[in-house]
Amino acid sequence: MQKPSLPKGTRDFSPVQMARRNYIFGVIKETFELFGYQQIETPSMENLSTLTGKYGEEGDQLLFKILNSGDFLKKTTADDFAAGAKAMLSKIAEKGLRYDLTVPFARFVVMNRNDLQFPFKRYQIQPVWRADRPQKGRYREFYQCDADVVGTESLSCEAEIILMIRRVFKRLGLLDYSIKLNNRKILTGIAEVMGAEGMEGPLCVAIDKLDKIGWSKVQEELLQRGFDDGGIQKLQPIIDLKGNIPEKIEFLKEFLKQSEIGLKGLNELEGVIDTLKQMGENLDFVEFDVVLARGLSYYTGAIFEVKVNNVSIGSVSGGGRYDNLTGVFGMDDIPGVGFSFGVDRLYDVLEELDLFPEAALEGTKVLLVHFDKKGYEYGLGLITKFRENGIRAEIYPDSVKIKKQFDYATKKQIPFVAICGDNEIVSKTIALKNLDSGEQSSLTLAEAIDRLN
Repeated sequence: MQKPSLPKGTRDFSPVQMARRNYIFGVIKETFELFGYQQIETPSMENLSTLTGKYGEEGDQLLFKILNSGDFLKKTTADDFAAGAKAMLSKIAEKGLRYDLTVPFARFVVMNRNDLQFPFKRYQIQPVWRADRPQKGRYREFYQCDADVVGTESLSCEAEIILMIRRVFKRLGLLDYSIKLNNRKILTGIAEVMGAEGMEGPLCVAIDKLDKIGWSKVQEELLQRGFDDGGIQKLQPIIDLKGNIPEKIEFLKEFLKQSEIGLKGLNELEGVIDTLKQMGENLDFVEFDVVLARGLSYYTGAIFEVKVNNVSIGSVSGGGRYDNLTGVFGMDDIPGVGFSFGVDRLYDVLEELDLFPEAALEGTKVLLVHFDKKGYEYGLGLITKFRENGIRAEIYPDSVKIKKQFDYATKKQIPFVAICGDNEIVSKTIALKNLDSGEQSSLTLAEAIDRLN
């Protein structure tokens, strides 16, 4: 007999885990809607032509490809096999599982542009898939909760992203975290100062690994990617840069003075900060991280990454501005900005910090139990009344000993049982017992509903 198993990097979720996940989803969804975002969904699979080339070279390697249905080898030849996997791909796989929600959203905007009101604010809560190496906090199948707005260049959008992150974290009880903020134009300017104009892509891919592999290894990778040693040394002051936000901005005004695009990125970052101040907001939890890169190649302006401090999980949220993304689908000049919460990582953080409220686990409130067929039928006549009054109720479905029914309630953490016995049938009442306190009362149906509400 085959032993059941799961693919690596995927998980089942128990009722308790689902209740906790839905708690997170609820907080995020409420926040998105408070800020005027509307929900959409897109298919789990997209054409590979939609997905490839949008996530950088390394991102493309993490795409899950779907073999064509039927005889997927029918269009191939011996020459195709000899040419290798890359040459074979277009003939055996035309679709792939979505890597994120942003690229499918850009495709959605282009296909539905005549029906949308711009600026268009959307949120999306769906799973994504990445052929990554599974490890703690990193899965091959996981949910993202995206909020994006397209059709405006207003920096108020970036400011609102910071406000949404702070609201969600406050509601979840997370009070020790950093919202790291940077701008890809600043990184482009840094590349220019290094004498490596046009190489901001490889620069971002390399320094995006700084936290994981350290500065020494990043230098080695930069050399491998074509940066010269002199240029890499010019990056050293950026790596060593310390201080508060105003101090870092002042340093960069001098460092980037020969880079027009770098100074433009710095002005945009200052604009986000000024917008927050105009909204009466502070910069709590916001950190200007000059080496924050985020490897996704479609970012063009502000970039965000959020990390909870003193936990074993990495970043739990991130995003940025991507003014050119819809252009690859034939719709130019549609600026956009957005971010995503990684729900699976947020779950792990809340679990590690023991921050899930008991209310998040609320399930059935009362179980109707019985001694015989008459009691069962009497309970069937009551169960709908409980539910009509908004009380989560169930009746034990089988004729078994009353102790087994009580054990069932205890194991499911149902706080109350309603006993339907001969006396209750005669008096048209129920015996409502609180399993925590042991207190038991004989009540009419109306009284029991009152007690449970």
